[in-house]
Amino acid sequence: MGAGIAVVTLRNIIHSAVAMMVCFGSLAGMYALLGAPIVAAAQVLIYLGAISVLILFAIMLTQAGDANLLAPFHRQLPIAIVVALAIVGTVGWAVVQTDWGMAAEAVYAAVETIALTLLTDFALPFEIISLLLLAAIIGAIYLARRPEEDERAN
Repeated sequence: MGAGIAVVTLRNIIHSAVAMMVCFGSLAGMYALLGAPIVAAAQVLIYLGAISVLILFAIMLTQAGDANLLAPFHRQLPIAIVVALAIVGTVGWAVVQTDWGMAAEAVYAAVETIALTLLTDFALPFEIISLLLLAAIIGAIYLARRPEEDERAN
């Protein structure tokens, strides 16, 4: 919870992005402790590995890390606090009123079954997605590269 609060309260955007990565990592740990290793692995791979790195690259490429500005919406803070408390109250009420006995009856798929299905029945879409990701990485490297000295002279 401390990392989540740090995400929205820190003034430096790089520090906020790192706090967001800590928040994603701790959420993956919670999933693992709850007995959902596939969801935990997806959390680490997608959110912690891809989304967080993408956000950090975007910050660094746009050089927005140097900006240390005041929040432009500081006049809306009282309304935001009231809305946040209303949302927290509603979620808290829903948690208290929910019958959590049904969650124990859920059927969990084994990791081996999901891996086998992904690499046998869905092998073609899996490979197409890997080629699409490779093309995206090559395009990102091409767009992010700095011009060579030879190209500047022309």
